[in-house]
Amino acid sequence: MSHPPASTTRRVNVRTPEVMQRVQAEVQRHYRSPLVEAIRARGGHLEIGNTTLRLAREFGFCYGVERAIDLAYAARRVFNDKRVLLLGEIIHNPEVNRQLTAMGVQSIPISEHEQTVATLGPEDVVIVPAFGAETSIMSTLKERGTQIVDTTCGDVMSVWKRVRSYAREGFTSIIHGKASHEETRATASRALGDDGKGHYLVVLTLEDVARVCDFIVNGGDTQVFLNHFGGVSSHSPGFDPTLHLKRIGVANQTTMLKSETEEIQRRLRTAIEQRDAGRGDNFQVFDTICGATQDRQDGLFDLLRHPLDLLLVVGGYNSSNTTHLVEIGEQHLPTFFIRTSECLGSVTEILHFDLHHKSETTSYTDRLADPQAKVTVGITAGASCPNNLIEDTVLRVFELRGIPAETVHQACKPA
Repeated sequence: MSHPPASTTRRVNVRTPEVMQRVQAEVQRHYRSPLVEAIRARGGHLEIGNTTLRLAREFGFCYGVERAIDLAYAARRVFNDKRVLLLGEIIHNPEVNRQLTAMGVQSIPISEHEQTVATLGPEDVVIVPAFGAETSIMSTLKERGTQIVDTTCGDVMSVWKRVRSYAREGFTSIIHGKASHEETRATASRALGDDGKGHYLVVLTLEDVARVCDFIVNGGDTQVFLNHFGGVSSHSPGFDPTLHLKRIGVANQTTMLKSETEEIQRRLRTAIEQRDAGRGDNFQVFDTICGATQDRQDGLFDLLRHPLDLLLVVGGYNSSNTTHLVEIGEQHLPTFFIRTSECLGSVTEILHFDLHHKSETTSYTDRLADPQAKVTVGITAGASCPNNLIEDTVLRVFELRGIPAETVHQACKPA
């Protein structure tokens, strides 16, 4: 089969008024919650009997996620007679991805991206998720003449612009993120620069950064350094810390914990200045934490100023921005990372994801057990969690406290 050259490939605009009117009604039906909106209108506070529920000031879908979902739904409607494929997951939420699968959108696992993309042609439609995709995948799609619906978040593309500028200026990108995460992989590919000669190193923990700082200041064994960072996905091909840590620029996966990213920036700047006798011209930094991620973290900090008996964080277990909300909550009170309301098995039993053991586990708590005791439950969610899942969780909390859904809905009606 012959394919048209890359110049004939076009990114398809599916956001026509008639399509979006239908799509937005469908998205609202799937994910909107009038109950959650009503609680928000009450300042995020709902008290019924001895049970008080508090919602964080900011939680749930951000603009970038809403746009990605709208585009994915629109692609399925516009190309209803074609095969529509998705690179991985549109966002990290199982409910949203389940809906797309039910609509006939075929997800391509990350491990199969290169193999599958190489077989596509002009008759195929590929959705690029909100995280973006690696440059090699995008190049192959264009070479194959595949129709592309690109939902990449604008904040992610801002990071790409920054790391490309680092490469042009001869700076190595130090990327704070998870090396296996789709967004970080996509960013790392841009950090190679337009000529492919740039370099990057992915750091996740403060221990990683301590290793980098020590090498910057004191030097060391190259192989020992590279062994610490594991596979090649953590650094650019041919990465040599002796050469490529001389000039560095910091960027990050947009969904990281801001306080940790700022500490990483501070430590790396200090190491460069210590090595270079106080000069900082071999160091660059640009704040690339997305606004929605920061708003949700700030909203949780505000929520934690209120007395709470426990915190529920709702979202996909592989969601980076949701994970960081759990990390914040755990420092203050019993915090449970739940996928859906079904994880609240009984008044004493909660199925949740344990970040430290990286597995789902069941915990038992008596904090909801006594119906006569006053209980305050906090709820938040990351930018990839739809409001309908928040509503289910709200209703389940009250149900476990002996309060039926009808009573909750009635309590939220305007006086």
